[in-house]
Amino acid sequence: MIIYNVTVNIDESIHDDWLVWIKEHIPQVLATGKFEKATLTRVLVEEEMGGRTYSIQYRSYSREALEAYYREDAEKLRSDGYKRFADKVLAFRTELEVLDEYTVNFT
Repeated sequence: MIIYNVTVNIDESIHDDWLVWIKEHIPQVLATGKFEKATLTRVLVEEEMGGRTYSIQYRSYSREALEAYYREDAEKLRSDGYKRFADKVLAFRTELEVLDEYTVNFT
């Protein structure tokens, strides 16, 4: 499994609008059929540049599904955010390969 992680720093001046927008955007990304779920988190470290930072982790079904997302969907889905928020948002993307997962069983 591949996690497609998008880390975004949001300028305070557009924070509330962006938060509403991202909660509408994530279901649109999931609707592409390339991801099984997404998690929206707030990064709890204060950035020197200010603003607030979030991480959206999309769990892709496979490397092939993620590549299909890049080819077929990414540009269109990203463009709305670029148009709306321009230079008030700084984003970077990383890909993470899940090697193993562990849980605690209290039985």
